[in-house]
Amino acid sequence: MRWVFTGEYRHTVDDKGRLAIPARFRSQLDGGAVLSRWIDGCLAIHTKAGWDALAAKVASVPLTDPAGRLFERQIFAGALEADMDKQGRVLVPAYLRDEMGIATDALVIGVRDHGEIWAPDRWQVYRRAMDDPATFADAIRGLGI
Repeated sequence: MRWVFTGEYRHTVDDKGRLAIPARFRSQLDGGAVLSRWIDGCLAIHTKAGWDALAAKVASVPLTDPAGRLFERQIFAGALEADMDKQGRVLVPAYLRDEMGIATDALVIGVRDHGEIWAPDRWQVYRRAMDDPATFADAIRGLGI
């Protein structure tokens, strides 16, 4: 079965750096999860199967491709397996929280095949950039949807 991550959830990061994963996401992550840096200044949380599929796709990019090497280094270097505790929380290491500007609050959003973890102020800036319908339409032109 293919899972779909949807929704937007605000959670608090505790003093130990633990973040509650939305209840709707938890069953999808029962088979294991990977936390990593992601595109657009946020973190991603992937299912283990989704992460493995991404790794396989990246492995097919020739080593001579500079963009492929950049992606590998940026995404894989800071990645780690994210184990959920009994309360459905994952530990977000300080270096990743600091890089992404995540302090005491975080937004966890569903993005189809993965979740993203955003600093609330960064998410607001990102969302506002797409508030204008014409800007949004231009941004998604050519996707075939």
